[in-house]
Amino acid sequence: MADDREVWKRITQGDEQAFEDFYRQTAPRLQAFLRHLVGSQEAAEDVAQETYTAMWSRLNGYKPEIGELRAYLYGAARRQAVDWWRKQSRTIRGSDGDAVEDIAVPSQIEKRSVVEDAFQRLPAEQRALLWLREVEGQSYDELAAILDIPTGTVRSRLFAAREALRSIWHGERRSV
Repeated sequence: MADDREVWKRITQGDEQAFEDFYRQTAPRLQAFLRHLVGSQEAAEDVAQETYTAMWSRLNGYKPEIGELRAYLYGAARRQAVDWWRKQSRTIRGSDGDAVEDIAVPSQIEKRSVVEDAFQRLPAEQRALLWLREVEGQSYDELAAILDIPTGTVRSRLFAAREALRSIWHGERRSV
């Protein structure tokens, strides 16, 4: 991919081809990342589309001096996924009409491999962090920029996420 500053400059100048090229280069991996956050391919495509639309309509969000354009994109997508989950929640009403509890509307569950199933049992934040680090190959500094947290916090959260996944994995293997 071309230099982030140059790509962003072209996009902010209204260069639709530059934005389309950026989209084509980043969309498949972004959608894979989002699929693990929202649980279905269709929802991931919707959230990705909302992310790119918001990015195109608010061209003043990215600051090249802070980090990579891809890190900005993933941070924006993570926030869009959080908004998507908020929209998915609904309130169950008791027989007297009072709200009983908030629950998330479950997405369609598809058959998953044992590893993917264990991965899906992690909290969304841990899944996102592990996906960005282990699959996308983001550095600790890039993760800190995406999540807007210190690098040390990234390291400790990654450790906790790996331990949680290890615990789930070993628990499953014992029961098989």
